[in-house]
Amino acid sequence: MDPAAPAASPDDSAPDNATSGDRRPGYLYRQVAAYLASHPDQVLKVGEITTAIAARSSGAVFEALKKMAAAGYATHHTDPHRFQITQAGSDAAGTLPPPLPRTLTSSGGGRSRRQPVTRPNGDLYFPRKLAGATDVDVLRRLREKRIPVLLYGPPGTGKTALVEAAFPDLLTVAGTGDTVVEDFLGNFIPLPDGGYEFVYGPLVAAMREGRALLVDDATLIAPKVLAVLYPAMDGRRVITIPGYRNERVEAVDGFYVIAGHNPGVHGAILTEALASRFDVHIEVTTDWDLARHLGVPAPAVQAAIALNTDLAAGRVSWAPQLRELLGFARVRKTLGLPAAVANLAGRAPEDDRESVVAALRQQFGTDITALTLGKQR
Repeated sequence: MDPAAPAASPDDSAPDNATSGDRRPGYLYRQVAAYLASHPDQVLKVGEITTAIAARSSGAVFEALKKMAAAGYATHHTDPHRFQITQAGSDAAGTLPPPLPRTLTSSGGGRSRRQPVTRPNGDLYFPRKLAGATDVDVLRRLREKRIPVLLYGPPGTGKTALVEAAFPDLLTVAGTGDTVVEDFLGNFIPLPDGGYEFVYGPLVAAMREGRALLVDDATLIAPKVLAVLYPAMDGRRVITIPGYRNERVEAVDGFYVIAGHNPGVHGAILTEALASRFDVHIEVTTDWDLARHLGVPAPAVQAAIALNTDLAAGRVSWAPQLRELLGFARVRKTLGLPAAVANLAGRAPEDDRESVVAALRQQFGTDITALTLGKQR
């Protein structure tokens, strides 16, 4: 029997360990992924998969399948619940990593610390609290329910890193004032023989493969260009490609749009048409505790906090965020503390440099000038 919502079992609290033959973390997830990958043309019920892999709990299998769907590796059909591997899942077959558990209990004091998630570039992302869970978990849950999200906050606070951690199948459009419709839909490219071939853009690929699409710096893109997204995001989930035979493209399950917005950046305009397309708006700010945990010296963090207070009050137009602080830590490790402080001062815009130097001087207690070449030795 394959119920619409598989009942939980005692093993469901640790679904990745729910098989009788192997208790290693992630083993069940890999089993489920491998079985779907071996049946790419089939839409399979939870019960069918549970029986085929001899798992003890259909609830645990269902949780693993939902995690695959949230990551874009499987499509999720309902009434009854059925799953099919996506192209992204097939491409990753054999290398699909098990999802990290939400928390890892530390050895001291019984407190829980969230495990980091590895981004595509190999860097670690440390999840943050959001809506009673972690930001990564919340984004995956919203994707499953097709609820689009707009992330907003100053540049360098980790918006892109969060999305990359949440969605391993991510495609990205980097927004600028020069972004055009073809950057979403695709365009003709010249071939060596003198002919042309149409190459589909990231929006088309995401719709057809059931992948997540990040529109980064969306508010720098002209509104008439962004309008190409709207029919893909609403109930129609269909677009046409005017430049290529008016080809019709339908979104499959798993397709999801998320956008980033940097308020206060020159040229960034959040129109009502764009804002209304995203049901959830989440502010992303710098995690100062994380900065300290990652090795940023306390005085640099305190200076950044003070400057961000001034930024919120409108007294400055720039303040260091997590990106600049992590850069500070790397420069300090390589060139030493004085060079790191001087470099951070030099990263400030000219109009705000005096305020940044004053904040750094207050914390470090030394004369500070921007990193500058000196005389020949």
